[in-house]
Amino acid sequence: MKNAIERIVDAYVRLNDRQALEDLIAHRRKLAADLAGRWNYNISVPLGQIDDEIAVIEAGLERLEAVTLSE
Repeated sequence: MKNAIERIVDAYVRLNDRQALEDLIAHRRKLAADLAGRWNYNISVPLGQIDDEIAVIEAGLERLEAVTLSE
Protein backbone atom coordinates (compact mmCIF):
# COMPACT_ATOMS: atom_id res chain seq x y z
CA MET A 1 0.00 0.00 0.00
CA LYS A 2 1.35 3.40 -0.96
CA ASN A 3 1.77 6.00 1.72
CA ALA A 4 0.36 9.50 1.49
CA ILE A 5 3.41 11.22 0.02
CA GLU A 6 3.64 8.62 -2.76
CA ARG A 7 0.01 9.22 -3.68
CA ILE A 8 0.48 12.98 -3.65
CA VAL A 9 3.59 12.75 -5.84
CA ASP A 10 1.84 10.36 -8.24
CA ALA A 11 -1.04 12.82 -8.60
CA TYR A 12 1.28 15.74 -9.30
CA VAL A 13 3.17 13.70 -11.89
CA ARG A 14 -0.10 12.71 -13.60
CA LEU A 15 -1.15 16.37 -13.60
CA ASN A 16 2.25 17.40 -14.95
CA ASP A 17 2.53 19.87 -12.04
CA ARG A 18 6.26 20.43 -11.66
CA GLN A 19 5.78 23.56 -9.52
CA ALA A 20 3.78 21.64 -6.93
CA LEU A 21 6.56 19.04 -6.72
CA GLU A 22 9.19 21.77 -6.43
CA ASP A 23 7.18 23.44 -3.63
CA LEU A 24 6.73 20.11 -1.87
CA ILE A 25 10.42 19.27 -1.91
CA ALA A 26 11.38 22.79 -0.80
CA HIS A 27 9.02 22.43 2.16
CA ARG A 28 10.47 19.05 3.13
CA ARG A 29 14.03 20.37 2.87
CA LYS A 30 13.13 23.30 5.12
CA LEU A 31 11.62 20.89 7.65
CA ALA A 32 14.78 18.80 7.56
CA ALA A 33 16.96 21.86 8.12
CA ASP A 34 14.75 23.05 10.99
CA LEU A 35 14.90 19.63 12.63
CA ALA A 36 18.64 19.37 12.17
CA GLY A 37 19.01 22.63 14.12
CA ARG A 38 17.46 21.12 17.24
CA TRP A 39 20.21 19.91 19.51
CA ASN A 40 18.23 18.81 22.56
CA TYR A 41 16.04 16.21 20.84
CA ASN A 42 16.53 12.86 19.14
CA ILE A 43 15.50 13.75 15.62
CA SER A 44 16.69 10.62 13.84
CA VAL A 45 13.21 9.14 13.30
CA PRO A 46 11.43 12.24 11.93
CA LEU A 47 14.52 13.25 9.96
CA GLY A 48 14.68 9.78 8.43
CA GLN A 49 11.03 10.02 7.45
CA ILE A 50 11.56 13.42 5.84
CA ASP A 51 14.59 12.07 3.97
CA ASP A 52 12.45 9.20 2.67
CA GLU A 53 9.79 11.66 1.53
CA ILE A 54 12.41 13.79 -0.24
CA ALA A 55 13.58 10.67 -2.09
CA VAL A 56 10.00 9.94 -3.22
CA ILE A 57 9.55 13.53 -4.41
CA GLU A 58 12.88 13.47 -6.26
CA ALA A 59 11.81 10.23 -7.98
CA GLY A 60 8.57 11.94 -8.99
CA LEU A 61 10.50 14.86 -10.46
CA GLU A 62 12.63 12.40 -12.43
CA ARG A 63 9.49 10.66 -13.73
CA LEU A 64 8.02 14.00 -14.71
CA GLU A 65 11.24 14.95 -16.51
CA ALA A 66 11.23 11.64 -18.39
CA VAL A 67 7.63 12.20 -19.51
CA THR A 68 8.42 15.76 -20.58
CA LEU A 69 11.46 14.65 -22.60
CA SER A 70 9.52 11.92 -24.37
CA GLU A 71 6.82 14.32 -25.58
